[in-house]
Amino acid sequence: MQGEWNGLSVFWKLDYLCPTGSYKDRGMSCLTSRLRELGVREVIEDSSGNAGSSMAAYCAVAGIRCKVYVPAYTSQGKCVQILSYGAELVRIDGSREETTRAAEKAAYGTYYASHNWSPYFVHGIKTFAFEVWEQMGFQVPDAVLLPTGQGSLVLGWALAFEELRASGEIDRLPRIYALQPENCAPLEAAFRKGSDIPEAIEKKETIAEGISSAEPVRGEQVLAAVRRSEGAVLAFSERAIREGFRRLAQRGLYVEPTSAVVAAALQKLENAGDLRREERIVALLSGSGLKATDKILSLSRDHPA
Repeated sequence: MQGEWNGLSVFWKLDYLCPTGSYKDRGMSCLTSRLRELGVREVIEDSSGNAGSSMAAYCAVAGIRCKVYVPAYTSQGKCVQILSYGAELVRIDGSREETTRAAEKAAYGTYYASHNWSPYFVHGIKTFAFEVWEQMGFQVPDAVLLPTGQGSLVLGWALAFEELRASGEIDRLPRIYALQPENCAPLEAAFRKGSDIPEAIEKKETIAEGISSAEPVRGEQVLAAVRRSEGAVLAFSERAIREGFRRLAQRGLYVEPTSAVVAAALQKLENAGDLRREERIVALLSGSGLKATDKILSLSRDHPA
């Protein structure tokens, strides 16, 4: 969807309109198709919510039994989705990282279908970048803004455009802006310090639950992809993310707070002069606000207009 932001030309990629309400469907459809080909009949997955609901949906179609581990703080809308698709839901009292460790332990005797590790997942994610290229008339955008936790959007985008350049279809790469909440920004800390690997951080609660990943397993690859594109990793306050949510909603774009980080980034990058009016900018909206009703209600209650 073409739009504008204070004079900037913005192409909104509405991946919150995917079948389960998040971009994760792209990777999960590819991953679960491959699992079915391999004859896998039961899987364990861990997720902050969106990947779990997506895997539960595609496993239901594929006839694969699915158990999903989520942190206890996961939005209820996502938990209801997981259960509705027939998957078993396991809530873990603890952080996202503790949830992963619980799933890994449980998967000693079962296939661990972690989307964060799977190459099939990333190859599914890259389809959104090919779509953007096609939808923009096979022209290269100047910059892309991506919510970033584990970094699958960054890796999928980089994979797609680097394949296009290698095949001679394009001659340059768009700048990647990988966006994190200040309360959980290991990639931003590493990028700012010039490090090649994610920084160890003290994680705090954030309304951007979908990108609250303190230990990104492919962080080194994500940082390298951003640097190859001559982009940057940026972090944003809870206040800026809340304001981003409000401004998107006023444009009729109802997304979960995780996605609102792109609006915060547009404001910051425009003010800094890093995005220019003659450029074509892509902003990906990753998850539907309908999946995060409890979180959005808390925004209204704790920070009334």
